Amino acid sequence: MPETLRALDRDVIACERCERLVGWCRQVAREKKASLRDEVYWGKPVPSFGDASPRLLIVGLAPGAHGANRTGRPFTGDGAGPFLYGALYRAGFATRADSVHRDDGLELVGARITNAVRCAPPGNRPTPVEARACRPFLVRELALCSDTRVILALGGFAWAEVLAVLAERGARISRPSPRFGHGAEWDPGSPFPVVLGAFHPSQLNTRTGRLSPAMFDAVLRRARSLSRAKARS
Repeated sequence: MPETLRALDRDVIACERCERLVGWCRQVAREKKASLRDEVYWGKPVPSFGDASPRLLIVGLAPGAHGANRTGRPFTGDGAGPFLYGALYRAGFATRADSVHRDDGLELVGARITNAVRCAPPGNRPTPVEARACRPFLVRELALCSDTRVILALGGFAWAEVLAVLAERGARISRPSPRFGHGAEWDPGSPFPVVLGAFHPSQLNTRTGRLSPAMFDAVLRRARSLSRAKARS
């Protein structure tokens, strides 16, 4: 039977490869945050969200402990969500500017959001071993998303994981490896997607001004332009 995104999502949700991460997700879901004590937490690995045939694949680091680990949707329920989904809405990739919970009616158009690591890690820091254990999910997802023309890596961790995944799929990575930066761009050549880099829309970055809405909008405009150009070529 051919692989499907739905089957991949089921495998992600059922995954228990990393004992530390699975234990932490469940612990957070039990203990909860004081202000969210009445919420029912997801408490499991978080599947991807968005268009099943995306031109743009957005890759973050990992779910937030009280964000996606609570809601079950990437970048939903924490401070990064309004920034990211607001930008996607302005760029025409989302049907609304906010993401509140899994059943809020939001849809992504031509875009899909995932994470390099699918479980919320303690301190937001997965280990290299945990990253490698989760990498096959992204390899499978990229194989299924054959219309993807651009991958947007949010932060240096996601950038490194995207390069590793493309290498596993046969892309030739130059040495030294392409460097991450906001607005960084690397084209591994056909048939692989162009890789763009952007600072992660964490509250640390957005509140300090390291990442502004205008900066992120510019990267999304570039992503849209590249996705259209690659589609025509």
